[in-house]
Amino acid sequence: MLSTRHEIFMEVASHLSFSKAGEVLFISQPAISKHMKALEAYYKTTLFERNGNAILLTKGGHLLLNRLKEAKKIQDHLEFELSVLKDHLRAKGQLKLGASTTVALYILPKILSAFHQKYPEVKISLLNRNTDTITKALIDQDIDIGIVEGKKKNSTILYQQFITDEVVAVCSTKSPLAKKRSLTIPEIREYPIVLREQGSGTLAALKYNLEKNGIKLSDLKVNVRLAGTEALKNFLIEDTCLGFLPKGSISRELRDGLLVALKIEKFQIIRDFFFIQRHGTDSNELNKTFIRFCKKEV
Repeated sequence: MLSTRHEIFMEVASHLSFSKAGEVLFISQPAISKHMKALEAYYKTTLFERNGNAILLTKGGHLLLNRLKEAKKIQDHLEFELSVLKDHLRAKGQLKLGASTTVALYILPKILSAFHQKYPEVKISLLNRNTDTITKALIDQDIDIGIVEGKKKNSTILYQQFITDEVVAVCSTKSPLAKKRSLTIPEIREYPIVLREQGSGTLAALKYNLEKNGIKLSDLKVNVRLAGTEALKNFLIEDTCLGFLPKGSISRELRDGLLVALKIEKFQIIRDFFFIQRHGTDSNELNKTFIRFCKKEV
């Protein structure tokens, strides 16, 4: 078991702030400082250094944080495995997830609810960011499992197929494009377009498929870039631009007549979503249990 001081240190190191750690832990800042001084005295090394009003981890602080992260994962995994032996339905543990926007907003909520009902003692957290950010969070050991769009070459990451999704061209019913209902591939370059931010899996899938047809993103009339599926969707409802969104994210808007899906002749964007884990963690029982559960639920 990690000591209370170790848990406090990890919170301070995470926020790089004594006051923010105190707010999260409901501990006064003087008490936080007292615990950190005691920890530095125990290890006979400085763990933090001040840079103006900010604090930074020293080399010793970084080393301790990395080792404590490893120990915390072992502790959490052991807690799950031992609790399952005693009572499968009362299994305990901590599951730190990260998912790109499409999965986090439109696929996981129902699955997480069902998983929580089956394993109510397992604590779940979900980071919702674009694919690049989720991948980095996994590498940095901030999450245990990620769900991202597409594969990238990275020897430290293990990929496992999850689901397939389609990205479709859409516009508002206000747009002149709504009357056309279909476009040719060359016509994509003729209309104002709004795109997702760099690092987005949706943008990467669009870029890949356009380039297969001889069109670069720089060839498009890109007027606006927005971070996040919801921001892009809400913008398109109010504007007349062309956009590309995951089909699963716009079912309600299509049904309610707020958006129109456009067919592009001989152009289809199909993308795969993968579970990602760090090599060596794929044998973890809690991870395996969650992944098996997800595959049964979709």
